[in-house]
Amino acid sequence: MPIVTPYQNSLRYTSTIGSGTGTGAAFTVAATAFTNDAGTAATAFPGAYKYYNLFINGMLQTADTSSVTTTAITIPGGDALDGGTPLVVQFIVS
Repeated sequence: MPIVTPYQNSLRYTSTIGSGTGTGAAFTVAATAFTNDAGTAATAFPGAYKYYNLFINGMLQTADTSSVTTTAITIPGGDALDGGTPLVVQFIVS
């Protein structure tokens, strides 16, 4: 049985689809296009986390909707969405 750490925390980042670049499968939004919970510009996403949740327009997305690195989140087909659509990425860290 895996060991569960007693302390869990989340880090949230917000942006909009309009901050992304690329088309189709190559559509990405840079980590620097997001703001953190403190309202300051993000420099990178966490390098170590348990899991992350992506919310597009307030709706939780399935795991196959995106992939993430420390520098960007890739959302295939995200360029088809309205530029003002809000994004929230929540990382669960311990």
